[in-house]
Formats: sequence, structure tokens, C-alpha cells
Amino acid sequence: MAPCEREAACGNLKNMQQVHLRINDAATGQATPVRLRITDASGTYYAPHGRLTEFATGVNQDVGGNVLIGAKKWCYIDGTCEILLPPGELHVEISKGPEYKPIDEAVTLIPGKMSLRFTIERWCDMRKLGWYSGDTRVHYMTPDAALLEGQAEDLAVVNLLAKETFLHDRAEHKAVPNLLSFSGQAFARETSNCGVAVNTLNESPQLGSLGLLHCHRVVYPLTFDDANWTLADWCGQCHRKKGLVVWTAPNFRWVGHGVGETLANAVLGDIDAFELTSFEDSKLDSLVDYYALLDVGVFLPLVGASAKESNETLLGGMRTYAFVQSDQAPTYSAWIESIRSGKTFVTNGPLLQWTLDGKPAIGPLRPASGQALRVHAEATSLASYDKIQIMWNGEPIASSASHSVDCEFAPQESGWIAARCLGGERAGWTTSGDVFAHTSALEVRLDDRPFLGRESAVRRLRADIDKLSEWANRESLARLISVLEEARTVLAKKLS
Repeated sequence: MAPCEREAACGNLKNMQQVHLRINDAATGQATPVRLRITDASGTYYAPHGRLTEFATGVNQDVGGNVLIGAKKWCYIDGTCEILLPPGELHVEISKGPEYKPIDEAVTLIPGKMSLRFTIERWCDMRKLGWYSGDTRVHYMTPDAALLEGQAEDLAVVNLLAKETFLHDRAEHKAVPNLLSFSGQAFARETSNCGVAVNTLNESPQLGSLGLLHCHRVVYPLTFDDANWTLADWCGQCHRKKGLVVWTAPNFRWVGHGVGETLANAVLGDIDAFELTSFEDSKLDSLVDYYALLDVGVFLPLVGASAKESNETLLGGMRTYAFVQSDQAPTYSAWIESIRSGKTFVTNGPLLQWTLDGKPAIGPLRPASGQALRVHAEATSLASYDKIQIMWNGEPIASSASHSVDCEFAPQESGWIAARCLGGERAGWTTSGDVFAHTSALEVRLDDRPFLGRESAVRRLRADIDKLSEWANRESLARLISVLEEARTVLAKKLS
């Protein structure tokens, strides 16, 4: 640094003021955890004591407390902090998830002022309606960092999943961050409004990955690449331990061998939920694969996850809302069981709800021939979206540019129904991209006949399983071959 630059820096430091910052929740009057960003007129970012202006953004590098969203740096605080700021005009941004009005204000810090106070308030309270939000998959954070960020993003549940990784020093070493904090069916850390549960992500490099939530013990091994294991073994162990099996990263494709064993596990009913981590309205989105499963009569609840593993990902950026019955305590177990029963929607902002015949949408539905279904869906959001739709067998049967849509139709066949909203630009609490929310789909059994699926979809998924079967046969993987053959048999029956 040149002498003149050093003098300027020292001069700026002398002019800095230590300020006590406090953000209160309007409902309680108490300090509340938030995500915070303060910049000066030139755009320079200022971090509180204990946070960094320059921080790591690599995978498994000091994850927690700071986050980079696009080109904007933010920090997480528990509601109060001490911070050095220059006098003059400042830009203050404060966020607390999609149910709070974000604060975006210009303030003037006059010389000698020692404190700044802000109040953040809800514009919507989904918990009062029985809906509790959670992130079903994050990695590499400490439980304490996950708890702070979970509170600041207004999440009721954070699922911190331990997984095998590699650390590079003088040699490459395996590591499993957070495994010693495994909490299974309880929270490892919790406050009155947020809990962090530590479970595991089990992965096979060739066959796919599964999030094993709510297990009373760890399911081992955490990874395998030999002939002695299948993902079906993990599913069985997880269910015996009263866990929930989530198909994570469903857009995984192993070159030349399709989607891996997870597809067969889903067809056989061994998987409990299907994960979405993003939506950009393209054929590469996992939503396409979800619709393909529905089109063969495989009905899995949707869950939303950020898959956060670095400071470049927003915790709860895609999240799960699960409906917990009013007569149940909103415990971790109750939240998991709500997912298992399909009472969920996923979102990166819009708060989506729907009813069938004036009642909460719970399936399967069993209308008689000629009986009409009355469907109502509505979505409220800080960010605008293009349309809200009712989907029947993958096609919109009603669409509206307003905040709600209604339709009445008499199904002519068995199938599936769901509601979604999409389009527009995200704003306020998260980052740029397509606004999106989607309910879990419900099976509709006309005259109580189960939906077997569409022939084209069945043939497509059979072709995916066949690719992996060819490899399994070449490698003589008897246990995997057995799982794949069983899934092929189930799909074949849908064509008969």
C-alpha cells in the first residue's frame, strides 16, 4: 500500500464510529435474528464485529454467519451487534425470510450517534395456519451456525445432513463433518421457534443419494461402491429406524447409466419424498422428473431444500412448508410425519395454499363418475409472479394472473392434481430467478380405480432402468439386478 493510501485508510479508520445495532420483532418487541447488509454511499460493505467483510465461499469452507447472494454480501446476527461505521449516508437492508417485510432504508449516521434501531414485522404468519417451514438438506455448517441462520430465515426446522467428504492437506483425507452431532429424531439445537436436527446423506457415486431423516440411529455405511450394498438396503434400514427417505439431487445422471437406482427405489415404494432445490423453468429442472413419476402412478410428496454447502447458498432459499394438525404439537416428529402424508408445498417465496371441495387438499381423492371437483388455489407473495395454475395430469386446466384461481371439473379418468405458481423475478428476501411454488400432487381415483400411469411415461422410465440394468449385469451385481428387475416388473404390469 502506497504512503498516501495508508494515510487515507488511517484517516477513514479514525472517523469510524462504533455503533450498537438492534433489530426488534414488531410482534414481541424483542431482538430477533436477521440477515443484515450495510453499505455506504460508494457501495462499500461493512460487517459487524465477529463477521467478515471478505469471507470464504468454497464448499465446506467456514460455512455459516456470512452469505454471498449474487454479488451482495450479507451477515447473520442474533438481533444485536456492534459495528464500525463511517458517518454519513448508509444503506441498510434487513431480511427475515418470506413472511417478513424486508427493510431497505437509507439512513444518515450523524457524528457521535452511537446506536441504530429497526423494527421488522410479519406480513403473514403461516404458523398460525398450521404451516411450518423447513429446509430438508444442508451440509457442513455447525449446528449452532445452522440454528442462527435458521432463525434469521424464519425456518422452523433445519435438517443438517452429515456426509462423507474429502479434506486436502499434505494428503487427501476422508472426513464426516457433524456426524458426532447426530441427533436423529430430536433436535441437536433448538429455540422456541427453530430446531436443527442432524441426520445423514447417504451416497453412492454410481447409484445416487438419499437423505435419511428422523432415524433413531445412523444408517451405515454412509457411502459404498461395491457389490454388497444397494440403495434399497439404506431405505429398508431407514424405515426400520422410523426414518424418512428423501430422493436427493433427483436430476443426478450417471453418464451412460441414467438416473441410478433411486428411480427403481421410487417405483418400488421405498422412497418417501422427492426433493426440489431450484427452479429455472427449463427441461433441466427436477420438476420434469417429478411429473414423470406422477405419470406412472408414483405419488411422492415434494420437499424443498437449499442443499447449502457453502456461503454462496441461502439457507431456506427453496423450502418445505408442512402442515401440522392443530391437535399435534409442532415437534420434529410431527413435521416429518406431515411430509410423509403429503401435506406439503415447496417454495422460494410465494405462500401457496389450495382446497378441494372447500376442504384442505388431502389425497387420495375418490370421486364417482360425473362428480365434479371444485378446486381453489391462492398464493400470496412479496414478489410478483406471472400465473397460478391448477395442474391435471401434467397440463394446466385453469390459470390466472391474479393471486388465486378456481375451477370445477369432472375427471374422465384417474390421474393426479396439483397447484403451482411461477414466473416473474424473485425479490426482497432472496435472489434473482424464477418465482416458484408447488404443492405435492394428489392421486385422483375415479370410481376408486388407481391411476396406473401413461404408457409413454412408463416406457421412458423403463428405458432408464434398463440402462442401469445393462451395467449391473456386466458387473455381475446380483443384489442390484434383483432390485432393478423388481422395478421393471412393477412397470411392466402398468402396460398390461
